[in-house]
Amino acid sequence: CLRDNYGFLIHDVASGATAAIDTPDAASVSRACEKAGWTLTHILNTHHHDDHAGGNLELKAKFGCKVVAAEADRARIPGIDEGVKGGDSLQLGETRVDVIDVPGHTTGHIAFHLPNEKMAFVGDALFALGCGRLFEGTPAMAKESLERLARLPPETLVFCAHEYTQTNARFSLGVDPNNPALVARAHEIDDMRAAGKPTVPTTIRLELDTNPFLRAHTESIRKTLGMERADDLAVFTELRNRRNVH
Repeated sequence: CLRDNYGFLIHDVASGATAAIDTPDAASVSRACEKAGWTLTHILNTHHHDDHAGGNLELKAKFGCKVVAAEADRARIPGIDEGVKGGDSLQLGETRVDVIDVPGHTTGHIAFHLPNEKMAFVGDALFALGCGRLFEGTPAMAKESLERLARLPPETLVFCAHEYTQTNARFSLGVDPNNPALVARAHEIDDMRAAGKPTVPTTIRLELDTNPFLRAHTESIRKTLGMERADDLAVFTELRNRRNVH
């Protein structure tokens, strides 16, 4: 969808319920539903930015679907029907969807975790080898949000909303050059992108091993930054500041 956005569909086979995780492009979501023979029943928005909620009204008009998003962002989500917050659970037919608060990129950002399917849809809170730019939240907010996601089971598939991985890998190598898992992953990413393949989803385990924003506590990153005696938040903040200008 769009230039580098990903949109996702969740389909509950038992009930036929189908949810779009964000609506970056209404026409693309509609075509995907029609190709699969599904009727869109829900939209689950991670946050209010137009490349995530811009297709809400068009899809709602076409399918009559229910829009679910953060209650804190009610005034900023087009067509919202139900407001939710971290700790809430939804039922998409027989599929359980847990809501996780992940402010930072925006103050009302949420993620959707499907515990039985071992999937998490994280919007722009966490990227493969990165995290979202802090347009509204603070570094402390974002760090806590990423730690919340990092506590999900390691095998959880993480569906982030942009194909930024190759650029993120170049940045990550600059701040964590002696991480063999990262070096190997960067080569794999280059091969995947050269073949036109997506690098999403990732996993929690892979991010814990290679994503510098989940590794601010490590000696290797602290040494590279010259921040051996700094606290974790200071290191995280420096990483985010450096990524902003990378």
